[in-house]
Amino acid sequence: MRVSLLLIVTGVALAAQGLPPNLTELFNKGVQAEKAGRLDEAEKSFLAVIGQGGKKAFVYNNLGIVYRDRGDDQRALAQFREAVRLDARYAAPRVLMGSSLLALGRVKEAVVELEAAVTIDPRETVARLELARAYARAGNLSGAVEQFRQLRRQAPRDPEYAYQLGRSYMQLSAWCISEITRVAPDSARVYQMLAENRVAQGRTGEAVRAYLKAAAADPRLPGIHLALAQIYVQEGKPDEARSEIERELAIVPENAMALAFKRKLDSARP
Repeated sequence: MRVSLLLIVTGVALAAQGLPPNLTELFNKGVQAEKAGRLDEAEKSFLAVIGQGGKKAFVYNNLGIVYRDRGDDQRALAQFREAVRLDARYAAPRVLMGSSLLALGRVKEAVVELEAAVTIDPRETVARLELARAYARAGNLSGAVEQFRQLRRQAPRDPEYAYQLGRSYMQLSAWCISEITRVAPDSARVYQMLAENRVAQGRTGEAVRAYLKAAAADPRLPGIHLALAQIYVQEGKPDEARSEIERELAIVPENAMALAFKRKLDSARP
């Protein structure tokens, strides 16, 4: 992220933004030193630019990067805030501010700055990545999913965004399961999830018992009897399967999967 957010421009471009030639040269010298990891030299150059009247947002931004690279996030924050004060539409210092705030454990403040950065520059990938990280830290897993959805739209061929999106969905799913179990431990959905887990593990006897508990908890819940019918067929119990599929169709008569399953059962009758 450090390199992607560095303001690396030509001396001509800097002059056009208000720096005189001598300060442009000094600033560029600081940029090159920062890129090379010579942080003391970079700090000296940027402070000299500011001290000689070059109080521009991008100068404070780069000075903040120096302090952040040293691990001094508190000092870096002051520079990023000054950059934002001088140019409220400058996204880079807001992203870096968000990163430093996260490092300091100030998650709510980080979210505010990163949301602002994404609003200013919706296509800045680093802003969305950091915002996704902040949302995850704040427990807003659906917010994290949305950021990776946007990144996936912007770069559909990037496997990293596809992976992170899938991972975020899994985390959101795990959270939802945990919440359902916490607030309604005896609900039909809890038993259904338990049954599906047991089926995946090949423990069909336990799965059947869990599905039966789900059906008892909510007799009108679709899908439970179809799942039982499928298990019974695998176990060579066609009569039990037919009874369950009839129960499923009594709940959702238009269920195409259940109707197809019934036809298959009927055609297999001797």
